[in-house]
Amino acid sequence: EQMGNTLQRTSISTSIKERLDFSCAIFSPDGKLVANAPHIPIHLGSMQYAIQYQHRLWEGKLQPGDVLLTNHPECGGTHLPDLTVISPVFTGENGTLAFYVASRGHHTDIGGKGITAMMPDSKELWEEGLNVQSLKIVDNGVFLEDAVRAAFEAAGDHPGCSPSRRINDNISDLKAQIASNQRGILLLQHLCDQFTLPTVHRHMHGIQSNAEAAVRRFFRTLSAQHPAPLTAVDHFDDGTRIQVTITIDPTTGGAIYDFTGTGPQSWGNYNCPISITHSAVIYTTRCLIDEDIPLNDGCLAPIDIRIPRGSILRPSAAVAICGSTLASQRVIDTILRAFGRCAAFSGCANSFGWGLGGKDPVTGTITPGWNYGETVGGGCGAGPTWHGESAIQCHSTNIKITDAEVVEKRTPVIVRRHAVNRGTGGRGKFRGGDGATRLIEARVPLRFSILSDRRVFAPYGMEGGGEGSVGTNFVYRWNEGRTGHEKLSLGGKAALALEAGELMEVNSPGGGGWG
Repeated sequence: EQMGNTLQRTSISTSIKERLDFSCAIFSPDGKLVANAPHIPIHLGSMQYAIQYQHRLWEGKLQPGDVLLTNHPECGGTHLPDLTVISPVFTGENGTLAFYVASRGHHTDIGGKGITAMMPDSKELWEEGLNVQSLKIVDNGVFLEDAVRAAFEAAGDHPGCSPSRRINDNISDLKAQIASNQRGILLLQHLCDQFTLPTVHRHMHGIQSNAEAAVRRFFRTLSAQHPAPLTAVDHFDDGTRIQVTITIDPTTGGAIYDFTGTGPQSWGNYNCPISITHSAVIYTTRCLIDEDIPLNDGCLAPIDIRIPRGSILRPSAAVAICGSTLASQRVIDTILRAFGRCAAFSGCANSFGWGLGGKDPVTGTITPGWNYGETVGGGCGAGPTWHGESAIQCHSTNIKITDAEVVEKRTPVIVRRHAVNRGTGGRGKFRGGDGATRLIEARVPLRFSILSDRRVFAPYGMEGGGEGSVGTNFVYRWNEGRTGHEKLSLGGKAALALEAGELMEVNSPGGGGWG
């Protein structure tokens, strides 16, 4: 938590400072998750795969004061805007590698083809901006600014792509992440000095073992009640299928999560790196267990996750993945549906953004500019004893929406409406949460984009509960005489230019009802 407090205070972007789109965690010397603050669930389960990748790559080559950067999906990343900053922690006179600490923060602009990093129409990874498998950004305490700038600028080398419009802001936020890690290093070193490293490691292993034991107890109890495999299916708006079958071993308390039957990788950006599916599994496992245990690697130890290669949940390295925020939400819904614990929630982050500037696709001229991105919360699914919450981010995202006053101060728009969209939650004994509505007016010509889902397939109810309403996205353009506006539906994904006085509206889905 102290790492997170440091990151929020020292960052500069609305994404990290205002929306709290970041996570911080501590890892064992072999890269397994030990402890984390309650930040972004989809970050925390996947970050350990990023740490383990870097540990294998750099083992024996790091020294105190070194810091690494990565965001590539094949190296434990989520989508590319989530930049992971990793620091080794050395203790004692011999400089023993005792831990790793890491912070993952969402950078709204990392270059690429889109006006924000959450572009709706990407087909290949290079279109989405900066992608780094491993880059040392601090060497023995010296920040390597030239290397960092070169990496961000390289994102603009591809056809139709721009470099980051605000590299200085990227660098400021990276330095905030480094400061956050340094806070973690100092606290861990103090802990080891006070109690000795073997004692701290013994407690670390104990925490992980307790989590594993709790998960095995849960599965053994569940298998006695439901001996048959659990299965569930859901679909993205483009029709791609997600399927999971969960088979529990009543003797060991282990479980197999088999995603065979899931559709192939997408010619689009719904694709979901394998580490994100692991995040969804560890998150849902922790939600299902009614014991006070921390989220750590022990939660995954009893679980064998099987994902077909070439599926939308295990795509090839070159495909676009910024829509993985949509996929992660749907994986969580599908797992909870298999366990019969919760109706579907709004099903996506409703990633909404605007800005201007960048590289002209015809002339190649780079115009100075900026961008801004946010996510619009929706309705949560109801359960057997509760109503769904309204107009919030649920499950894997867990981030805030920026206050209207901050948005209007930082960007040339007017927030004409932000409200709970009443009546959109599913009916039932327990109602699904209502979605939200957000209407933005451009004060100057701007480029807008929206990346969303659940615009076709509604969030389902359970045990007889009703569906939540699907989401909708609209643009209000000037009519021919500029005497009023014409309303046009955008579907789930769109990128478009707006004139001053034109508006864009996002209505997020409601959650499913129960009973």
